[in-house]
Amino acid sequence: MSLADPADLPRAIAHAWGARDARALAALFAPDADFLSLTGGAAEGRAEIAELFAGELAGAFARARLVTGKTKLRAIAGGAAAVLTQRFVLSGIVHADGSDAGRVGSVFCATLEQGVEGWQIVAAQFVVEG
Repeated sequence: MSLADPADLPRAIAHAWGARDARALAALFAPDADFLSLTGGAAEGRAEIAELFAGELAGAFARARLVTGKTKLRAIAGGAAAVLTQRFVLSGIVHADGSDAGRVGSVFCATLEQGVEGWQIVAAQFVVEG
C-alpha cells in the first residue's frame, strides 16, 4: 500500500495498529525496507516486517493502544523523499508476566521515498522516547 502523501503515514499506522493488521502495517514499507521495532527486533524486507509486527501484536502489544502526538515532516532530495518523525503514546502494553507496563512515549522515525505508485517507507525505527 502506497500513500498519496507522506503526511498520511501516522494515520495509516494508527489505523492498522488498532486493527492489529500486521500485513497492512508492512504494506506501508517498500519491498526491500529496513525496520527496527520497539522491542528491538530488526527486519529486512516487507515479509520479515509483517512477521515482526505479527509477533509483537500477538505478544506484548496485544492490548496496546496507539495515540498520535506531534508530527514533524521534512522533504529531502528535492521532494522525492521525506523524513517523518511521529510521536506516539502507547498504553495497554503487557509485560511477559501479564502485568500492565503503563503508558510509554515512543517515536516512529521513517524515511519515505516517492515512487510511481506513491510514497513508501524505505527505512524506519520505532523507539521508546526518553
